[in-house]
Amino acid sequence: MGALPKKRVTKRRQGNRRQNHRIKIPQLVICPQCKQAHVNHHVCLNCGTYRGRQVLEVRERRGGAE
Repeated sequence: MGALPKKRVTKRRQGNRRQNHRIKIPQLVICPQCKQAHVNHHVCLNCGTYRGRQVLEVRERRGGAE
């Protein structure tokens, strides 16, 4: 037989343990070059810059409802 709990886990303790399972909203910041929102500490996918330097070559998007 496997290990069994000696006492019942209360709903409060169970909920406290599971509170870290929630979905977290990503932290967004405004890009200083293109003024678009992007994820903090990541490259801006709109203009391809990170910390004031160009790190990605961004191609024009084709197709799209613009």
